[in-house]
Amino acid sequence: MTAHRTVPVPEGLDGMRLDAAISRLFGVSRTAAAQIVTDGGASLDGRSAAKSDRVSAGETLDVDLPSPEQPLSTIPEVVEGLAVLYEDDDLVVVDKPVGVAAHPSPGWEGPTVIGGLAAAGHRVSTSGAEERQGVVHRLDVGTSGVMVVAKSEHAYTVLKDAFRQRTVDKRYHALVHGHPDPMTGTVDAPIDRHPTSAYKFAVVAGGRDSVTHYETLEAFRHATLLDVHLETGRTHQIRVHMAAIKHPCVGDVTYGADPTLSKKLGLERQWLHAVRLGFAHPADGRWMEFAAPYASDLQRALDRIAELS
Repeated sequence: MTAHRTVPVPEGLDGMRLDAAISRLFGVSRTAAAQIVTDGGASLDGRSAAKSDRVSAGETLDVDLPSPEQPLSTIPEVVEGLAVLYEDDDLVVVDKPVGVAAHPSPGWEGPTVIGGLAAAGHRVSTSGAEERQGVVHRLDVGTSGVMVVAKSEHAYTVLKDAFRQRTVDKRYHALVHGHPDPMTGTVDAPIDRHPTSAYKFAVVAGGRDSVTHYETLEAFRHATLLDVHLETGRTHQIRVHMAAIKHPCVGDVTYGADPTLSKKLGLERQWLHAVRLGFAHPADGRWMEFAAPYASDLQRALDRIAELS
C-alpha cells in the first residue's frame, strides 16, 4: 500500500537533491527516499526524475510514499568481543568489533552495539529514535574501534552537540594502498550519496562539507599506515576520501582496493580502525581520551605486509 502526496517544493529546499528533499519533507530515511525515486515513485512538475536531480522552489513534487513499517526495536543480544572500556552514570565507551552495527537498521539482521549493551545489562539514554537510543555517533559495520554511547539524557544532548560542533577528537588508523603524496595532508572534498550506487558515497559537487587530515605513520612496500583525524563525520568519509586520492583502504574492495592484496593479507574488510576518541565529559567538562588496540585481523594483516616489504 502507498499514499500519494502532492506538495510544492518549499524555498528552504531549493537546490537540494530529490532524495534528500523527500527525506526532509516526509521524514523517511535517505535510503528509503532514494528507493522511492528509483522505483519511479516520484516526479517533478509531472516529469520523471532521478534521485540526484536538484529540486527548485515552487516545483510540484508528487510522491508515492510506502505505508509505514513497524518501528525498529533493539533486541538484547550478547555480542562476542564487545568490550566496555569505561562506564559511569553518563556514558559508556566500548571497543566495537568488526561485523557489528551501531544500532538496528532496515535490512540489518546482525548484532548491534545497542543490543549488546542491553544484553549485558547496561542502561542507555532514551533520547533519539527507538532503535538508536543513546547513539551519538556511529562506526561502519566493517570498522572496529572506540565508540561512545550516552546513558543519561543530558549526556546525549551534550555529546550530540559536541560531535556536531566538531569538538570531539576522532582518530583512526588506516592502511591504504600505495604512498600518498604528500605524506601529510588534508582532503577537503564534499561527500554525498553515490550518483549510481545506493550503498556507496562519493565526492560530489554540492555535497556535504567533508574534511579529512592524515599523516604517515609507516610506509611499507605496497601500502602506507596513516593516522587520520576527522574534522567532519560523514558516512564512509575516510574510505571515500582515500579512494578519491587514489589510495583506497587496503581490503576495501567496495571503494577500489586491489582484491589480490586483500587476499594475500587475509583481509575480508577495510583496514580501518577507530583507534582513539577524545571529548569533554558531558557532566563536568574534563577532557577524556580512550584508545582501542588493533583488532586481531588488522594486526595480522599489518604484520604480513611488513613481511612482504
